[in-house]
Amino acid sequence: MSDVIELRGLRVRAIVGVLPEEREREQPLLVDIDFERPFRDAAVDDDLAATTNYTDVLALAERVVIEGHFLLLETLAHRVAQAVLEFDRAIESVHVRAHKLRPPVPQDIGTVGVSCTVRREP
Repeated sequence: MSDVIELRGLRVRAIVGVLPEEREREQPLLVDIDFERPFRDAAVDDDLAATTNYTDVLALAERVVIEGHFLLLETLAHRVAQAVLEFDRAIESVHVRAHKLRPPVPQDIGTVGVSCTVRREP
């Protein structure tokens, strides 16, 4: 597979983390989603109906993140990937990166993040 749709920099405020302050207030997150699916027909025919509408994928990912109230960023990334994979049978794999933009650590660090890839079972 070589066709990939890339969604970069989805900014969401959500509850995620194990520390008390992370359970009480939303924090800024950044989510990237790549998904593999054939889109040659869409490209040739210039037809949105022949591909996956990324607007729908973004809305789905945002809803999963906001409603999840996850303890682990790892769980958040995996649940987003699973939801996107289940959204459209044409999607063959999903790669999700999730970052806390203001991690609650004493060190001077830009972000902390995780990534995962979920593939459709043959």
